[in-house]
Amino acid sequence: MLPFQKVLCPTDFSAPSEAGIAAALELARYFGATLYLVNVVPALPAPVPDRDYTFRVPEYEAALHASAHEKLERVAERLRAEGVPVESAIGHGDPGREITRIASESAADLIVIATHGETGWRHALFGSVAEKVVRLASSPVLTVRPAKE
Repeated sequence: MLPFQKVLCPTDFSAPSEAGIAAALELARYFGATLYLVNVVPALPAPVPDRDYTFRVPEYEAALHASAHEKLERVAERLRAEGVPVESAIGHGDPGREITRIASESAADLIVIATHGETGWRHALFGSVAEKVVRLASSPVLTVRPAKE
């Protein structure tokens, strides 16, 4: 298990996920590991079968994927400037399942994931990707709670 050679860190590009990236960067730097950034593009529901409905799911998914790729590359370049090797991947679908699948397929030694700190009804309604990752992952998971504002 130690030293870590690959540290996987999912990001949704939010402020809380930056805390996870900072912790993952520090660990990758300390162990001389590769930092593996992951973003998951959510699955879209099937459109309503209405002939007047013009929303094009494949084009929209392609745009989401392209946007995620662009954002991941910006973050990766910033981290590479810190002297850490960075790879990235984009998953599609359920974030918790995709993060653990990618971690397994990439043989990640550690997953570092930020929590969003939701409690009460927000937590009950939206659930927690971090909790799901902790439950499903075959590798160790470090959860990082962002500092209170």
